[in-house]
Amino acid sequence: MGSEASLKKNAVLIGVFIILKVQAAPTLTDDEADAGELRDDILEINRELKHLFEGDIAVKPQRNAILDKTRRWKFPIPYILTDSLDLNAKGVILQAFEEYRLRSCVDFKPYNGESTYISFVKLSGCWSYVGDDRTGQNVSIGARCDTKAIVEHELLHALGFYHEQSRSDRDDYVKIWWDEIEEGKQHNFNKYEDDFITDLNTPYDYESIMHYRPLSFNKNESIPTITTTIPYFNDVIGQRLDFSEVDITRLNRMYACAETHTLLDQCTFELINICGMIQNEMDNADWVQTRSSPSDEDHTLGGHCRDSGYFMRFDTSSGAAGNSGLLESRILYPKRGEQCLQFFYRMTGAAGDKLVIWIRSDDGTGAVNTFKKIHTIIGEGDDAWKIAHVTLKTSKKFRYLFQGIRGSASSSGAILIDDITLTETVCPSLVWQIHNFTGLLTTTPLGTPVKSKCAYNSEGYSFGVSVYPTGRHSDYPDYVGIALHLCSGENDGVMQWPAKNRQATIVALDQDPDVTLRMSSTRSFTTGRQ
Repeated sequence: MGSEASLKKNAVLIGVFIILKVQAAPTLTDDEADAGELRDDILEINRELKHLFEGDIAVKPQRNAILDKTRRWKFPIPYILTDSLDLNAKGVILQAFEEYRLRSCVDFKPYNGESTYISFVKLSGCWSYVGDDRTGQNVSIGARCDTKAIVEHELLHALGFYHEQSRSDRDDYVKIWWDEIEEGKQHNFNKYEDDFITDLNTPYDYESIMHYRPLSFNKNESIPTITTTIPYFNDVIGQRLDFSEVDITRLNRMYACAETHTLLDQCTFELINICGMIQNEMDNADWVQTRSSPSDEDHTLGGHCRDSGYFMRFDTSSGAAGNSGLLESRILYPKRGEQCLQFFYRMTGAAGDKLVIWIRSDDGTGAVNTFKKIHTIIGEGDDAWKIAHVTLKTSKKFRYLFQGIRGSASSSGAILIDDITLTETVCPSLVWQIHNFTGLLTTTPLGTPVKSKCAYNSEGYSFGVSVYPTGRHSDYPDYVGIALHLCSGENDGVMQWPAKNRQATIVALDQDPDVTLRMSSTRSFTTGRQ
């Protein structure tokens, strides 16, 4: 059985600000560790498995778990990571758990003798039962199934959900091309009435992680079996990025979720109450809620929406050098001992202006009075929006603070902050924000990498990321290539070599300001034993 804590320790998370294009898959080459969206989907992986219903459901059900409340799970769900699983699959399963904890009240705990549980095993294919059978059940994460999105998909089955195109009203939204379906597979396109499957009063969702892809169970390689009434969504259905907004709405409605486990705070500053933040009285200047303008665009909307698009602004163009303003969050109550504060900032003044992150925590008497400086960002004279991830480690109630400081009397700009997210998760080891990626797509020769700076993971290994904007091979002209590489670092003499059994996760980050709605592209790799 895998240890959640030990597997998390070996994970490396990298945020790469790139939007990857999803297209039909060309043939794979043998030297690619993973080919992103070139990967086979669940139904292709399971194609030769005859015992599965709808391609990845272990038995033909008698009733939908959404309607049968006796088959709904109690949380946390006990789980087992069996020894049959690949190490990469174990890490990916733990990532999927964290996504459920971030977006819903669903939770998991290591198995401790309970009568009902989920046992993750490596069998043939990717599949699950539907609902809690009360006796313990398998979820198979077989070869090629080890992506976060596939695990999320199979766990939604286990939690009681069927495929999106099984809805009773699906013919209003998609067309099934029965003559193009492989012989004997037509039953996988059955639809079910409202007494069997309920949509929980949500619209048909082309973006659902539970939707078939266009070529599912097709007998002709390039001819689809399912197309959308609105043609635009033919390139959307069957996405395997992450949960859609409607997926999460249904999950939270089904299990009556009032809150999530790991989301502490987030704010886009669009509302006049600025998410309960307050101005500290010990400073000599204030942060001001400011609406986007041509000269000062917000990060959320980029200045494109009239009468909206707000951010917080600290003026560094007047006052004495050293003048500062403190903006404090509301009081927060952590459940874990580590948090990650993500925010976007922009410093338009002279180099030397400072943005300092503090926490103010319980001093032992119940009063939130103990200050601790966490991180300082010094302006470089570059006024682009940038992202920051700051690790906070507190188990007591606390506030987090942004302190803007005028660096010198010559400063003539401002410090802006926007799109704050605070989660009880581990911050990434390396975040690389690539500006003007559209320009790189037009100017970078095939096979030429753009390389990040090197960074250190929590163990002390130094590594970097290479991005190939126009791909690594001429066979894949429409695909971006991404690779990890080790760097020579100051700890090389004491580190274990080779660096085996380490997992790296690359995330092309969706920048939706609501972290529960992000659909980022994620891929994980594990270094070999040799």
